[in-house]
Amino acid sequence: MKPRVFVFQPIPQIAIDTLETAADVTVYPHLDRMISMDEMIGAAQRHDYLLALHENFIPAQVLRANLDLKGVAILGAKTGMVDYDVALELKVPVVSFGREGIPGGGPNKNTADLTVALMLNLAYRVIEADRYTHAGKFKQNQTMALMGVGCAGKTVGMIGLGNMGEYMAPVFRALDMQVVYNKRSRLSPEKEQDLDVEWVAEMDDVFRQADFLVVACPLTPETMDMIGARQFALMKPTAFFINTARGRIVVEADLIAALEQGQIAGAGIETFASEPPEQWEVTVPEALRRMENVILTPHNGGATWQTRGYMLNTLAQGIVALINGERPQTLMNLEVFGGETLYPELYGRGPAVPVAEGGPAIYVY
Repeated sequence: MKPRVFVFQPIPQIAIDTLETAADVTVYPHLDRMISMDEMIGAAQRHDYLLALHENFIPAQVLRANLDLKGVAILGAKTGMVDYDVALELKVPVVSFGREGIPGGGPNKNTADLTVALMLNLAYRVIEADRYTHAGKFKQNQTMALMGVGCAGKTVGMIGLGNMGEYMAPVFRALDMQVVYNKRSRLSPEKEQDLDVEWVAEMDDVFRQADFLVVACPLTPETMDMIGARQFALMKPTAFFINTARGRIVVEADLIAALEQGQIAGAGIETFASEPPEQWEVTVPEALRRMENVILTPHNGGATWQTRGYMLNTLAQGIVALINGERPQTLMNLEVFGGETLYPELYGRGPAVPVAEGGPAIYVY
């Protein structure tokens, strides 16, 4: 009998085809809801390998549900998607995706492009105009009804400027926008000149200057809840706030208050405070959902067919390698194959970030 692989949600067919060269594959079929904890435990009991995407944190009770579990594959760059210490204890290999050679620039490029799309939608009120026209309101006064602020001459303030930000900045400049930034470590003068961006030493001044404030920094213990009421009070009432980084960098209640009180003009939000592993089911606050000046996307910025297909296919190749008794190139816990305790730069632990009360320590990815 072939080994059995359980996939926690529908994935591109290219990865299924790879898995089926060596295993019987079961895919959780629902797109309208996440798999429940009970369903995860049941799947672990009946299968030899598990393949999980970003939303599916694999806790200790799932790993312990099958003491003969042969391996876990996770679509994350760090070990924060699985109870890593329990996986080590049980000697369950944990495999990540291949980060080299991702076509089209990969998740960072895709998320950068989405950030630009959110900014353009806010600047030109595209979604509002779409709703307006769908409602049959194509009248002589539509120009005044849907006047946008545009991009030319505006200032983009970036909090963080790493791999993702380096994709964004040239696009902002091509739109005739000024780009100012603050981050933990300033870029080199050569890099600043190459990107044509301006360093601002005090983060507060980025909030004050920005017409579009873009959050592009990682979630760490230092950045968790870093942006709240005080920062929103610094922003212009005409400014827009965009977060395509991590939801928990922002105090969500303070963002809602700033929008309700007119402290800022609108927002584009890709990530939310409730996302796993903070809690099992993601909840988008009703207050944000009812605001017409807020654009919401379900944390799918990196999810193009090209990128996601490639990444999941490398996960599938990792499982096939385990089935064949080989050590996958993207193995995270090398110890289970007799290697040294090692967290390679691309496949290691990030800093620990606390989760909901009573939960385990989670390592960001």
